[in-house]
Amino acid sequence: MRFSTPLLPAILIRRYKRFLADIRFADGTEATAHVANPGAMTGLAEPGTHIWVERNDDPKRKLRYSWQLVDHRTGHFTCVDTSLANRVVAEALAAGRIPELAGYDQHRPEVRYGERSRVDFLLSGEGRPDCFLEVKSVTLSRVAGLAQFPDAVTARGARHLHDLAQEVHAGHRAVMLFLVMRTDITHAGIATDIDPAYGAAFEAATRAGVEAIAYDCVIDPEGVAFGEQLFVQV
Repeated sequence: MRFSTPLLPAILIRRYKRFLADIRFADGTEATAHVANPGAMTGLAEPGTHIWVERNDDPKRKLRYSWQLVDHRTGHFTCVDTSLANRVVAEALAAGRIPELAGYDQHRPEVRYGERSRVDFLLSGEGRPDCFLEVKSVTLSRVAGLAQFPDAVTARGARHLHDLAQEVHAGHRAVMLFLVMRTDITHAGIATDIDPAYGAAFEAATRAGVEAIAYDCVIDPEGVAFGEQLFVQV
């Protein structure tokens, strides 16, 4: 997935109200950017952080810029725009990049199921049970090489796990795909200390037969692409 317009480097002044960030460009001009991330963004939103933003000239949008990347200044990047995760996975599904999900010729996005939920993708193929695929964007890293989900309490995320388990009981297949949108990670896990209820729901879901897989991303200011499989630490 390539960004629609070239990204611009900036410095983060502050993030506030979850979806807003004040930024400063190299020439000293300041602007407010949209932050497409409802999470805590722990370790990613400190004032002075080097970031990359996308300019948008759509007159229907209130803010001209969208914050896309954190530049760790080590050759590594984190994509903070959680709305891109499903686009990256959709491209990977279409290209047959996910071996665990091979053999499904239909990939329907945003299908209603369970208790007030929408599954990110419903996969179907002749001669096999439907597969309910939920995608989670992962950006939290508190230990070198380890990415964890969630970075904040998420009752909605726990409900998704319950609904996926119900689909397994009904004879379908259910997969939780953790898409790690950082380039400095070797394995992924659950941040049970941040959200014990989510941790318990994840344990119950995997016992019920929900599969958990994780992949990283290839990220730079040109775009975000589906990467390689990561070990899931449970």
